[in-house]
Amino acid sequence: MTAPLEVGLVVRDLPLMMAFYEAAFGLSLVADVTVPAGKANEAALSAQAYRVVRMQTPWGERLKLLAPERPPEPWPAQSDHILDRHDASYITFIVDDFEAVVASAIAHGAQEMTGPGRIEVRPGTYLSFLRDPEGHIVEVVQYAHIAAYRDDLAESLQ
Repeated sequence: MTAPLEVGLVVRDLPLMMAFYEAAFGLSLVADVTVPAGKANEAALSAQAYRVVRMQTPWGERLKLLAPERPPEPWPAQSDHILDRHDASYITFIVDDFEAVVASAIAHGAQEMTGPGRIEVRPGTYLSFLRDPEGHIVEVVQYAHIAAYRDDLAESLQ
């Protein structure tokens, strides 16, 4: 790889989703491009034009919000359990102020999946799953000792 990982989410309401990820998780806009229908079709992304907005974390990862000219079909029925669907996926934000980030996400339209408060899934590892305003699953995680989880980042975390 030559750059940090990028993740794409197909969205129905681009302004809503941009505002959510900026306000709830502090992502900043870095690019806004419209891809014409011919190129979108050639790339197997869409039969019509689409707009892609790239938003970046302070660490350099990017979230691409992709909005086709014709909004995508609504999600099929959601399950209470992420792993019930073979096509399920989610994005994870690793944070150092769990309660503040989760509260901000909820204040900006996220819905709790795991209920109020954090879940300690193993000693010192806390998480919560949310759905963003369009239903994409977002995990918020806080590690008591992030350097033990990501020892490759130990120097930059000090």
